[in-house]
Amino acid sequence: MNIGIIGSGIVAQTLAGGFLRHGHGVTLGTRDKSKLQEFAARTPGVRIAGTAEAAAFGDLVVLAVKGSAALLAARDAGAGLDGKPVLDTTNPIADAAPVDGVLPYFTGPGESLMERLQQAHPAARLVKAFNSVGAARMIDPEFPGGRPTMFIAGNDAGAKSVVAGLLDEVGWDVADMGSAVAARAIEPLAMLWCIPGFRENAWTHAFKLLR
Repeated sequence: MNIGIIGSGIVAQTLAGGFLRHGHGVTLGTRDKSKLQEFAARTPGVRIAGTAEAAAFGDLVVLAVKGSAALLAARDAGAGLDGKPVLDTTNPIADAAPVDGVLPYFTGPGESLMERLQQAHPAARLVKAFNSVGAARMIDPEFPGGRPTMFIAGNDAGAKSVVAGLLDEVGWDVADMGSAVAARAIEPLAMLWCIPGFRENAWTHAFKLLR
């Protein structure tokens, strides 16, 4: 399928390269195309465009920007999000230093960034995913213990099915945690994931749900 990715950082670039390797069409959308010139030069097949154009291109859209920029980026995407699965990778990380390895968030325990995004864009079919693992293990992760688990949430069953299929294709087991309200629990997984990184410089682990 065609995938529009909004963002220019390492997450956006990693997902773009991975989805291309798996045979999908990919357009990266950004406000500043110069940030992606080097990536485009070494990544045959990727297209670089503005945010709205990338969103319009995608059968599925990926939001891969800094959490504090997520609402603005989604606004820039405009109607290109309407009716589509929108894979939300963002985390509401505040602009403050971690405390003993624990990142501060700008959301409270009774809300999530994805819920804010869904409220702002009711016609988009948001699904939280890829927010609790580092870029190095997002695509085709390999662990001695088998496939890791990606926790997802969203209000639209069809959108979650599309995202789950994509996740399975790129090497993940999927655990559907329910509606967008579950993003209140999934987004803090990134806080937990980052603690070994900040405390021990360990950044290549992933979560596994054992049943």
